[in-house]
Amino acid sequence: MASLTPLPPSPAYHTSLLTALDCRCHIHLILGSNPLAASRAANSLAAGAKPILISPVPEAELHYGVAAHISSGTVTHLARAFTEDDLFTLGRPEVDGVVDAVFVTSNARDAFAQTVSALCKKNRIPVNVLDAPALCSFSLLSSHVDGPLQIGVTTNGRGCKLASRIRREIAASLPSGLGSACARLGDMRRRVVQGDGHENEGVDDSVDQTASFNKLVTDADADAAKTRRMRWLSQVCEYWPLKRLAAITDTDVQDILKTYQSPDGPSLSSTNDSGMKPGHNVPRGAPTGRIILAGSGPGHPDLLTRATYKAIQSADLVLADKLVPSGVLDLIPRRTPVSIARKFPGNADRAQEELLEQALDGVRAGRTVLRLKQGDPFVYGRGGEEVAFFRAHGLGERVVVLPGITSSLSAPLFAGIPATQRDVSDQILICTGTGKKGKPPTPPEYVETCTVVFLMALHRISGLVNELTAHTAEEQGLGQQEAGEPPLADRNGEKVEQTPDQPSQQVQNRRHIRELWPLNTPCAVVERASCPDQRVIRTTLRYVAEAIEQEGSRPPGLLVVGRACEALYSPKRGRSWVVEDGGFKGLDLDSLDDFVPPPGAGSVAVSSKVAR
Repeated sequence: MASLTPLPPSPAYHTSLLTALDCRCHIHLILGSNPLAASRAANSLAAGAKPILISPVPEAELHYGVAAHISSGTVTHLARAFTEDDLFTLGRPEVDGVVDAVFVTSNARDAFAQTVSALCKKNRIPVNVLDAPALCSFSLLSSHVDGPLQIGVTTNGRGCKLASRIRREIAASLPSGLGSACARLGDMRRRVVQGDGHENEGVDDSVDQTASFNKLVTDADADAAKTRRMRWLSQVCEYWPLKRLAAITDTDVQDILKTYQSPDGPSLSSTNDSGMKPGHNVPRGAPTGRIILAGSGPGHPDLLTRATYKAIQSADLVLADKLVPSGVLDLIPRRTPVSIARKFPGNADRAQEELLEQALDGVRAGRTVLRLKQGDPFVYGRGGEEVAFFRAHGLGERVVVLPGITSSLSAPLFAGIPATQRDVSDQILICTGTGKKGKPPTPPEYVETCTVVFLMALHRISGLVNELTAHTAEEQGLGQQEAGEPPLADRNGEKVEQTPDQPSQQVQNRRHIRELWPLNTPCAVVERASCPDQRVIRTTLRYVAEAIEQEGSRPPGLLVVGRACEALYSPKRGRSWVVEDGGFKGLDLDSLDDFVPPPGAGSVAVSSKVAR
């Protein structure tokens, strides 16, 4: 009988590099004959591997699960003791006989398990030992499988039963049919790639969107139509609610595949269901419904106004912007048709036209149409443009606008940033980071006591930072002109007469030379504010572009700039940026005992970048 030796000390807490291995045709050695050996054999077979069971126990005395696999020929049984040579002779010929993985199912305190573990680690052969994280080089996750969809949970050896419980809870929260949707969307992506002849964007399931996820796509870009097709597919996967994705049909797939095949993008029909051409007023006596423009707030459904909630419940048709989160869309009754805007940078105008035409059709048919927007309709939500559009079509009296909590004011709060605070910031400026047709807007001047919130800026963060911290060519010209003039004198050396109402041209030029923002100005990127996957990146203007490039993008997001970003937060010395990625829990107030303060008020940073 093998002697028992003490196990090595349990390693300190760590996180693992979670991977998905393609094990087809791999050789897995399973050492043991107990029920766990049967489970490991089933795991290997499910992954496409070829298990070899080594145990001196006669087949008649093996666990019935193992015996069943052996009888069916799916598992090879070597009825003998394990030898070291087995690691290097039983594997595939293409890897010189080295096995691909080893599973030890015996007691971890047995010297045999420790010996096998040491041999495998020495030869870089993946090894898993029952209930012994210190002896393992890999572990198996508690997994949920639904077609091509696999979800794995691990507690890194801190509680297998707990991992199983968490996995069940996650699986139960998912809509049925999501695995089939993954297969259908994957096939759609393959067809788009094959049809377009190139793969527009890299795929990496381990990270969020890249910094270019919301990069503007213009008609001047090479292969703009192909780029739009792939971008739209990516946006579908990111922004459609999971329930909607799970219900996706072949017809939906065909509609998306037909989209953006030409450089002009999706075309609008010249007529609609009523037979009227777009732009014509509604004739007298025609049945008309009404249009409600409503803001859904920053993200969390509890932040809806009661008026907007009633509108959601009573609407006959909901036309939602893509950034309206699934928590809000889940409140829409199942009977109500929902259309989600096909918006992404470079296609916003066309998608807007589609929604407006759908709204006109609905109103002309006597329906109540809800245009559901994120934030507030009149704060960079095109709400004013839509009201003007419906008025131009004779529907001005049929439009109702409902306000929403704007993310430009609430997102800083959820990130623990007081936009105004005495002795720190006495004013707030809300700006767009992207002008019409993607053109850069006029950058604001530096004011030490001002908090500036930039919306629609993260996809062009490098350009924005450069505009804030460096003068434009025009400004540089004004500065050079002014530097060449004598103070308060004209070019002939004569003193210039000036009054408070008529300052000299030189003074006027000075007023137009904008004060630049220092690169060490604190700033914060706030993404998906108030939602369970909220993320905050705290940094300065010097490093914010690099931080977004490294950490990726999680739209919708905004940029907060100013000293207020550090009013309740002390920057970490030696770090260029800090990422807080725990989501926002402050609205889960069912029990005050479970209240979690906003990020920045004692929260723990989960990622950081060391300053260089």
